[in-house]
Amino acid sequence: MVHSMTAFARVERAGSQGTLVWELRSVNHRYLEPHLRLPEALRDLEGAVREGLRQGLSRGKVECTLRLNEDSNGKPLKVDRERAAQLVAAAEEVAGLIKQPAPLNPLEVLSWPGVLVADASDPQALNTEAMALFDEALAELKAGRQREGQELARLINERLDNMASEVTTLRALVPQMLAAQRQKILDRFGDMQAELDPQRLEQEMVLLAQKSDVAEELDRLSTHVTEVRRVLKGGGAAGRRLDFLMQELNREANTLGSKAFDPRSTQAAVNLKVLIEQMREQVQNIE
Repeated sequence: MVHSMTAFARVERAGSQGTLVWELRSVNHRYLEPHLRLPEALRDLEGAVREGLRQGLSRGKVECTLRLNEDSNGKPLKVDRERAAQLVAAAEEVAGLIKQPAPLNPLEVLSWPGVLVADASDPQALNTEAMALFDEALAELKAGRQREGQELARLINERLDNMASEVTTLRALVPQMLAAQRQKILDRFGDMQAELDPQRLEQEMVLLAQKSDVAEELDRLSTHVTEVRRVLKGGGAAGRRLDFLMQELNREANTLGSKAFDPRSTQAAVNLKVLIEQMREQVQNIE
């Protein structure tokens, strides 16, 4: 089963020290490229989060945001004396450069980030809660990528069915188109009131058959269609393989178009290229 690289997951849980919220967003990318936004108190989780993403995903640009809405109700507040002393010392140093400095307001010192803190809690417990919630968010993200991957596979299979139908129809039409082309040559000789040289006619028909021999292209198109189906069914990290197959399909469709000698074969080549381009756009989102 193939997976899309596009998905979104959000999980929230009230913990012992507040409410933790994970948001994961992923879009298509050639490689796995994580972007993390973590609170300062949980910055040391970065390594574990990156490893979790590496184990769970193969490709995609993934934005991971963690928010901690701390619940300080009922908890005694403490002053970080060391940080407050550093702030006061810095303020006095700046005051020495001013002729008439205003007195330092204690409330302004308390409002500085990191000076006033809630009663310290067990950081390891918070880390454990955050990582457990991350695992849930990652599982939700993977489930979303799987659901969208199923839909992408369905859309691609529909176009593969249409391609197979075009190839089958064109294969059946080739003898008719060659016969029609032969009749056109005969009519042209008749209009010119020229004596028909059987040997010359045979040479013309041989050249026409060589130029219009599309059996190899049709066989390769059928083979590639079968291979795309196999890769879709096999699943896993199939995006790069599918992208390569789209290139090969497009190559055969181009060759088919260059050999077209009848409006019906030209239209078939155009139809095939449209279907291949539609599939290629879908493949860009497959992991």
